[in-house]
Amino acid sequence: MPVSDPDIWRAAKLLIDRHGDEAPVHAAMRCDDLMAAGDTEGWAVWRHICNAIDELLRPIPHQGESRH
Repeated sequence: MPVSDPDIWRAAKLLIDRHGDEAPVHAAMRCDDLMAAGDTEGWAVWRHICNAIDELLRPIPHQGESRH
């Protein structure tokens, strides 16, 4: 069952609200657990959540700076 983009972003925001700067660690541990259990579909969803967390926690560049 595919997970929608809004669900990914909501999950990422929830983890950040609960764990703050430690959210990436918690999400990565969940990915590891799912991979160890052989749940590749669950792992893929959590990889998207990890990416969303990274994006939400990325500092906003100063005016004139590029993110890349």
